[in-house]
Parts: sequence; C-alpha cells; structure tokens
Amino acid sequence: MLTLQDVSYHHPDKTPQFTQLYLTVPRHHKTGLIGANGVGKSTLVKLIAGELRPSSGTLTTGAAPYYIPQILGQFDELTVAQALGIHRKLKALREILAGNVSQVNLDTVGDDWTLQERASGALRHWKLSDADLTRSMASLSGGQKTRVFLAGITLHGPELILLDEPTNHLDFAGRAQLGELVRSYPGTILLISHDIRLLNLVDTTCEMTHEGLRSYGGNYDFYALQKQIERDALQRDIHGKEADLRKAMIKQRETLERKQKLDARGKKKQANEGVARIMMNTLRNNAEKSSSRIKDTHESRISGLSDSVSRLRASLGDTDAIRLGFDDSSLHRGKMLFQARQINYDFRGESVWKEDLDLEITSGERIALKGANGSGKSTLMKIILGDLVPKTGTVRSGFTHARYIDQDYSLIEAELSVFEQACKFNRSGLQGHEIKTRLTRFLFTQDDWDKPCGVLSGGEKMRLALLCVTIAGEAPEILLLDEPTNNMDIRHLEILADAVGEYRGTLMVVSHDAHFISRCGISRTISLDGGAS
Repeated sequence: MLTLQDVSYHHPDKTPQFTQLYLTVPRHHKTGLIGANGVGKSTLVKLIAGELRPSSGTLTTGAAPYYIPQILGQFDELTVAQALGIHRKLKALREILAGNVSQVNLDTVGDDWTLQERASGALRHWKLSDADLTRSMASLSGGQKTRVFLAGITLHGPELILLDEPTNHLDFAGRAQLGELVRSYPGTILLISHDIRLLNLVDTTCEMTHEGLRSYGGNYDFYALQKQIERDALQRDIHGKEADLRKAMIKQRETLERKQKLDARGKKKQANEGVARIMMNTLRNNAEKSSSRIKDTHESRISGLSDSVSRLRASLGDTDAIRLGFDDSSLHRGKMLFQARQINYDFRGESVWKEDLDLEITSGERIALKGANGSGKSTLMKIILGDLVPKTGTVRSGFTHARYIDQDYSLIEAELSVFEQACKFNRSGLQGHEIKTRLTRFLFTQDDWDKPCGVLSGGEKMRLALLCVTIAGEAPEILLLDEPTNNMDIRHLEILADAVGEYRGTLMVVSHDAHFISRCGISRTISLDGGAS
C-alpha cells in the first residue's frame, strides 16, 4: 500500500530534515509512527500526503491518502462542506433541485444523489449535529474541526488514512470514538500519536530517529518492552566499557610507576659504575622515549574506551528536565485573583453556556478546566485574561501578571529564529550566552538556535513557548495552559509534567490527557458540562 525507498527531504534553505528513509506499510495494516519532537514525523506524513515533494528517493501509495494534519487553523476560511471536499457536488445538487438540470451538474453529481444525507449523518455520528455544512470552520473549536475531518473518513471511506496527532483537541468521548475507528477500520492507517491507548491498537510501531526508521512488530506496549530490553543491554554494555576504562587507567598508572622505578634504579647503578656523562644522556633519552611510547599506547586505549562510553551514553538519549525556574517569593496563597458573577458569552447570536457561570479563583489553586469540545473552555480562559468581555454578568480581576499558552502557540513568530524568539522575551537583562544556556536547558541544542520558528514541530513550539514565559523574569500569578500536551512526544510529555508540577503559582489547565492531569497536582476541577467540583 505504502512504500518509501531511500527518501530524503531538505528544507528550502537546504537544511536536511532526514535522509535515506525506508518504510513499507502493507494494505489493511495499521502502523503507529513515534519519535522525538522535531525528528520529522509530520514532514514525512506531508510527503506521503503529497503536500511536499521528497528531495530524493521514491514514494508510492496504492491509493489517494486521506490526511488529517495536526494543525487545522489553515482551514478557517472554508465551510464544513469545503473542508470535506463536497461543496461542488452539493452546489450541483441544489441547482438540479432548483431546475438547472445541466449536463455539467449531472456529471458533477454522478450517482451520489444522497450525498447531503450521508454527510449530515457522518457529522451526527461524530457528535456534530449542530455543525451544518455551510458553517464556517473558524466558528468551530479545535476538537470540532478534528471531528469534521473524522466525519470525512466516515463519509468517503478512504483506503489510506494519515493521522497526525488526531487526539490533540478531542475530548474523552471523542478519543474513545477515534479509538474504535482505528480498531475496526478496514483500510490502511498511518498514525502519529503520543496517546498510548491509541498506539496500542496498531499492528506495527515504527520509531523515527535522526538515524532513520525502525519497525517493531507489535503495538506500543510491545515496542516499549523491546526498547527496555535494548536499554538494559545498553546499560550493561556501558557498565562493562566503564569497568574496562577503569582497569586501563589503573594499568597505565601501574606500568608507568614500575617503569619509573626501574629507570631510577638503573640510573643509580650507572652512576655508581662511573658510566660516562654522554652515555648517561643517551640512556636517559632512551628511557624517556620508552616511557612516552608506553604512555601513548595506554592513552590510545583509554581514549578509545572513553569515546565508546560517550557514544553509548549518548544513544540512551537526554534525560535533562526542563526547569521553569521562577522566583516564587512574590506568590502568596489565598489572594482573590478572579471573580465572575452570572457571566455568559455570545457567539453567533447564541450563549456559549446554557447557564450563566459563577466563578472564583484564589491564588495557589491548581485547576483542571474540563468540558466537551465546543463547551467554551478557551472562551472562559480568554475572559479570565481580559481578552474577551462577557455579554452578561460582571468580572473582577485581582492579578497583574498572567501568562497564557494557547493551542496554536500564538506567541511564537514563524519568521524569527529560535534564538531571536527567546531574545524577544528577554526582559530580565540576560546576556546572549545566558539565553543560549537557557535554550540548552529547554532541550534546544546549538543546531537549533538559528532555525526559523516556522519549521519547529508542535512539541518544540510548546517548549519554546514555556521558555519565553520563564525568560521574561517575573513569575506569573496565574499560568493558563490550553491543551499543553498537544504535539508532545511521550518522553517530553513526562518532562513537561515535571516542569508544570514545579510551578507554585495558580495553574489552570485544559487537557484531555488523564495521565498529565494526574501529574499536575490538581486541587479543583471546573466542568463546563455540569458545574465545579
């Protein structure tokens, strides 16, 4: 169904993203694609989808791919029908029903006379009964946009599906429904995800690294077991090499000490026997050369062992953890930060919430904001920040410094380099080398500093956004995170959870990732489907 042979891709500035990739996905097979943020998973899927062209190599698909990207904002100018690719047929159907039975309209419709009913049924299946086909995609939440494209699978029944982080914006019910689709769908699926439950539904797990693609013949749990076996073997190899290195260093020291004692004894004997000075110098030079040869021989072995240990340790991957590093001394518990009475917000002439909201937030709270897709979670966050004004009710804010990282990482500017982006938020007078040190702590190596932010993966943008928040200096009284785990690979998700857990200010987080929520030390849950708890 899908074959990659010796595929490479270089960005327009000639920077290589990956080289010489090989991959085969059989027909009716489900493959999970995993790997660290920035390694090129989304780029690879765009190549398969035909949105990009490989720099070299061959790529073949047995059917036209149906592609759901991880970022959906580019479809905001479209209607639901346009996003589903059915607007021309629907227009021809309406014209025929209005009496314009032209050959062009008949050819456009073909045999698909029930298209509108099938499309509406697909939307209802994905819990989008209120999203009519003429509605603007811009009016939908992130999860609703994802559901529109999932409805396209139900509607079109494609043979090859490409899913790039499809659970990012889906609520718990949507994730369960997607899981059932992946489990039961008869076609071929290539899935990028950090959702372990979803990855456990695939037939094969394929790991992408800077060295290439490697397939494991099972789901994520099988992959994780194999990786642990490999890691254990690697640790044993490291310990063995380190033991050899210690022995080599001890042997070098003992050999040189023994040589020095023999040379000293020989020198004393020669002096007692009255050996001529010129001969003494020759013997001393010979002894020094001999010592140098011995030292070089041992140092060559030590250097080789040391390099081997370093390479083995590097292959374990970095274990550095991001540290937000805020000065929490100005954060006081119990202060009223936000108060709302009977608020609601108007959208397209309708109230966002069925019942007006009452809400109080005091400093030190750690709040999980929950609700189905389209329930107004992002709207409420923007009201708290003062970016939106409610139509009804009153609000009162008691904080002066808040930070918000939204689903689209709006504070990241695509045209800036990673280093320039960090500098833009440097309000604490850090020197250039100090900013680079901070970037390194947030897992951006020297190779990343000059990259334009526009080529960063979603997970990299999340890390850079967190850096921008921390590099500004002052600890925010309230930190609002809207789906922070979107686009994060599994390893960096754990690092993010540890970093957020360190923050001592007031936290409000929207996430459908139960594992992440459990790691954040949540003290209160606000549900927009049914009140607070």
